[in-house]
Amino acid sequence: MSSSGTTTHDGTGTHRGQDTGREHVWSVDEHLEDILAAVRPLEPIELQLLDAQGCVLVEDVTVPVSLPPFDNSSMDGYAVRAADVAGAGEEFPAVLTVVGDVAAGQGEQPAVGPGQAARIMTGAPLPPGAEAVVPVEWTDGGLGEGPVSGMRAHSAAPEGASGEVRVYRPAKARAHVRARGSDVRAGDRALSAGTVLGAPQIALLAAIGRGTVTVRPRPRVVVLSTGSELVQPGEELADGQIYDSNSFSLTAAAREAGAIAYRVGAVADDAETLRSTIEDQLIRADLVVTTGGVSVGAYDVVKEALSALGDPDDEEGLGAGGGVEFRKLAMQPGKPQGFGSIGPDHTPLLALPGNPVSSYVSFEVFVRPAVRALMGLPDVHRATARARLSTAQALTSPSGKRQFLRGRHDAEAGTVTPVGGSGSHLVAALAQADALIVVPEDTTSVEPGAEVDVVLLG
Repeated sequence: MSSSGTTTHDGTGTHRGQDTGREHVWSVDEHLEDILAAVRPLEPIELQLLDAQGCVLVEDVTVPVSLPPFDNSSMDGYAVRAADVAGAGEEFPAVLTVVGDVAAGQGEQPAVGPGQAARIMTGAPLPPGAEAVVPVEWTDGGLGEGPVSGMRAHSAAPEGASGEVRVYRPAKARAHVRARGSDVRAGDRALSAGTVLGAPQIALLAAIGRGTVTVRPRPRVVVLSTGSELVQPGEELADGQIYDSNSFSLTAAAREAGAIAYRVGAVADDAETLRSTIEDQLIRADLVVTTGGVSVGAYDVVKEALSALGDPDDEEGLGAGGGVEFRKLAMQPGKPQGFGSIGPDHTPLLALPGNPVSSYVSFEVFVRPAVRALMGLPDVHRATARARLSTAQALTSPSGKRQFLRGRHDAEAGTVTPVGGSGSHLVAALAQADALIVVPEDTTSVEPGAEVDVVLLG
């Protein structure tokens, strides 16, 4: 992690801010670069399939057996030879001798010879001699009373099929037959390293017989908010109090990003209480995210509690793990930010501002990429698009700052419409947004109809 007393990104060796006598203001890209340089993917582990859901595969998986492993029926019906039903019709059905049943999971199957048929169930192996399957709806079901809509339940006729069946329609060879290996063949690559395991991928792993898989585990993210004014939803508000929404939004955002997220109740404005709370949480954290207390106020306890960490003489508590640096960034919202590592395992910590929109935008820009990096994903960023600004008047933006505005994106029309104002407390507008409109640092005005970069939040 770089600091204000380290070399610049261009390697010149100048000390940021210290040479000029004024505080260095970091760019969004500089801050994110430092975060991603310090965050390493979690070590791979072997997990049972369901425990691996949401995790990232670290190895290519090869198919050991073809799917399906044998030719099987895609319909309930009768396995036949194509020549025996070639001329079948409503007036002159093909009459075949039924030699028995073929059920899914059945070991030995009856052979089908000329003029014969075997009643077969969906998924059952195609018996020897058979070339095709005619659906039961194309037959009289062996009842001699015209076309039927289905088979009698096995419990009603446990002896199985016998006698004769009339077939009213022809079937070509391989009709209604799923060929061996038509899904995947032995030796094929089933899944590639880097795949996030969802329900379809886990289904495939189970289908090819894999009981475990090697993955990077989902990162454990601990989220806590600070502020003596914060009250938990469901409780009564007193004068000067507000409900704690940040810890809920950030915990939900971390889960959406792929993490296992734990929400900690709001911590009062007391530095020692905060340090103790964070220390207690380190046992279950791969990443700690705080919100609030990072600005320049007298009660900004996150900054007070964590700024001194990293002192080489501090061999106890959190300080033994590194340190947290607090920065001013050239962005709006989200100017005050903190980043560092804490504890004996050097657990990364990101300290976000406390205004609801500031904290959420900061999560999207900095925390979400860190979570995805811990997962070992090659692309840690949200999808982006170019869209025309749909608004009645020009948008203004402060010079030298990258602004992130909430918006609604219409992919079909190729437009984005601002939602709400630029205030960092406007939670209602945030709830209506599905995109962030990005206004670059060197742009102070964006005219209606102009093309802008859009970060897609969906």
